Amino acid sequence: MKKILIQLDTDAHPSTFDRVVAVDSDVDELFSYGGVTPDNVTGLVHGAMFTRGGDGLKNTAIFIGGSNVADGEALLKKVQSVFFGPVRVSILMDSNGSNTTAAAAVLAAGKHVDLSQTTALLLGGTGPVGQRAAQILTSLGATVRIGTRSAAKAEATCEAVRSKVEGANVSAHETGTPEGLAASAEGVEVIIATGAAGIQLLSAEQRSRIGSLKVAIDLNAVPPVGIEGVEVFDKAVEQGGVFCYGAIGVGGTKMKIHKAAVQKLFTANDLLLDTAAVFEIGQNL
Repeated sequence: MKKILIQLDTDAHPSTFDRVVAVDSDVDELFSYGGVTPDNVTGLVHGAMFTRGGDGLKNTAIFIGGSNVADGEALLKKVQSVFFGPVRVSILMDSNGSNTTAAAAVLAAGKHVDLSQTTALLLGGTGPVGQRAAQILTSLGATVRIGTRSAAKAEATCEAVRSKVEGANVSAHETGTPEGLAASAEGVEVIIATGAAGIQLLSAEQRSRIGSLKVAIDLNAVPPVGIEGVEVFDKAVEQGGVFCYGAIGVGGTKMKIHKAAVQKLFTANDLLLDTAAVFEIGQNL
């Protein structure tokens, strides 16, 4: 029986990136739909549920993507509500690459420090990748500081992380001023820049003052990069005792996780590959 992946994209045009990854993940048939919303998705889900029965259901799966993570989360919630009993198919949610990118960044950091004993600062940490990186890091025992210009947004992100990880050691920090950034970075071993494209969040001079820093990861590939001096292609490049990763340096692992997650969808018909599940896939690569 052929493996069919149904791509539900919240953008008008289904992502070509996600389609290429699906093809490279040995999917036999790819059905791609754009402009999918909670209001129009039910029929698409029914088509996945009612065409194959029993063990054959595991050969159909759903990928939820698109550039807007909040829209993807709303779509995921609706898709899950359509299922009933054992009549369901597996789902991977990775809108804007948020889960796979966060997992790859944390895995990179874990090559150089014991994350269970680490304090990490996430710059621009209120975004979807930052929130997911915080979830993964705190689940491993790390102390996480959410850095942003808005204290209210940072605290809201902390609450979201605590709702996912019991006992999460996460706190909100204002990093919009040089003084706030310096205070937030004091004693941290890992910094991950997860902010919007084209915004510098940490200068080379500011980074040089963080004596405790061991790992610097910048997930922005659009100039100017988020962490000055970290190049897009850097992969464990050592600069003064700090191991540096750029967006493409992390991207190879992200791609491997993405492909492995798509392949895992077809091992059962009741999987939900969310942040924690995607990270576990990365750990087992």
